[in-house]
Amino acid sequence: MQHAVGAPLPPPQGPGSGPVGWTHQAQHPGQPGPPPTTPPAPPAPRGWSGPAPQHAPAPPSRKTTGHVQLPPGGPVPLPAPPAGPGTGSATLAVLLIGPAGAGKTTVAKLWASRRRVPTAHVSLDDVREWVCSGFADPQSGWNDHSEAQYRLARRTCGFAARNFLANGISCILDDAVFPDRPVVGLGGWKRHVGPGLLPVVLLPGLEIVLERNAARSGNRRLSDEEVARIHGRMAGWYGSGLPIIDNSTYDVETTARVLDDILARSIASPPSW
Repeated sequence: MQHAVGAPLPPPQGPGSGPVGWTHQAQHPGQPGPPPTTPPAPPAPRGWSGPAPQHAPAPPSRKTTGHVQLPPGGPVPLPAPPAGPGTGSATLAVLLIGPAGAGKTTVAKLWASRRRVPTAHVSLDDVREWVCSGFADPQSGWNDHSEAQYRLARRTCGFAARNFLANGISCILDDAVFPDRPVVGLGGWKRHVGPGLLPVVLLPGLEIVLERNAARSGNRRLSDEEVARIHGRMAGWYGSGLPIIDNSTYDVETTARVLDDILARSIASPPSW
């Protein structure tokens, strides 16, 4: 059979010769074809060998993040006591306090990863080091710039914790909070996060933190004198009413399990701080 020059060839006949789900219907001259099931795509540019360009999707609403409406983050209230042992499925905000080398970050990460509900870990040191150009390292001298960057990092961590909690995700933060500076330390965290924040102190012996500090590198490693000074100031938490874990003889898994038990008791009977 002859076909006009430039006219499309008919699809091949026979079973299995066409695309899956496609059926050919004869079309006679003068008879309208079946209505299209999808709107035609815009014509491809001259010389373009790829698929025809599609229309760009409509931009998302300014009030949404992706397709999910996020609730605003507010002060974190005290969680309800868990029904079983440990913290269970409670949504809570935790502040893990301790000197350099206490193992705060390692314990916080493990505790967060082992929970049965979504839980985030926010480290103050990590957030503080988001500043690249102009980073004020306290090891080079404590001044107004380092103080301001610490305050800004704490406030940023507090915002993050409140947003996580507002969206049903628990959060554990870690920081070296000194008991003799309640306004910028524990009081500041309570102001940034809310009254439901549960503080726990991680305080191993001096020889343990010295050993762990010696294994560090970069600006995370402090001098032995600085580590001893920080550890001595942390001893002021004894008698404060906050729960304290001496993890000198605990491995990370044991410390995380003890932390969970202490948090369950703190939920049932919140510490006065």
